Amino acid sequence: MDMQMLYWHWLVFGILLVIAEIFIPSFTIMWFGLGAILVGLVSLVVEMSFNWQVLLWTLSSVGFTLVWFMLIKPKLADRNQQGLASESAIGEAGQVIKLPTDTSNGKMRFSTPILGYEEWEFSCDSEVALGDRLHIKEISENVLLVTKLN
Repeated sequence: MDMQMLYWHWLVFGILLVIAEIFIPSFTIMWFGLGAILVGLVSLVVEMSFNWQVLLWTLSSVGFTLVWFMLIKPKLADRNQQGLASESAIGEAGQVIKLPTDTSNGKMRFSTPILGYEEWEFSCDSEVALGDRLHIKEISENVLLVTKLN
């Protein structure tokens, strides 16, 4: 018995799998749905046997899954964690331990580590003295942009 699936069967199957992802939050079913949608679109243009359709669905689903878990997701996780940590440091206060000069940034110390370090270089628009307490306004690479506490 020769089974035949038309392009719209694959499109409906793919859409149902993508919708199922809403109710089953594993974030893997979606890739199989996208694979089915891809097979539906390719079947619309090129006539393929059922065996080739299933092979294309399997390969594309595995490909989408691998690309997500090996390339995209790790980059998003790193960026989100780094961004959240940086945002949580904004507003923290530290004490000046080395004054800035014309050629170098000043240095300040925090009672609890900020992004893993207790001491940071800083840049401030106003004049500071040793022992002044400064607030983090922004983090630019490895230098804190700070403001003086009132």
